[in-house]
Amino acid sequence: MSSETEVEFLAVVTDIRMESQEGASSRWQMTLSRTGFAAGDVGVLHAVSRSGTKIVVPVLEVIVDEAGDLWHVVEKPLAAGTDVAGRVTR
Repeated sequence: MSSETEVEFLAVVTDIRMESQEGASSRWQMTLSRTGFAAGDVGVLHAVSRSGTKIVVPVLEVIVDEAGDLWHVVEKPLAAGTDVAGRVTR
């Protein structure tokens, strides 16, 4: 029997870089001011646009670079400085 644990947190997007692009599809990597994610986790980030639109961004995976920074891999990038609420499912 497996049990899932959810972790929730608030953060700010601190950096973003393109991971890959194939045709019209692209994958991005984002760092956050803090995170509840660990390498290999998945989940979602929630944000609100300046116009008030709610944005849901699935986190496809989390990787650690050579400097030890955690990068959240997404298909829908958010700008640096964006406030997010994260939810990790383990």
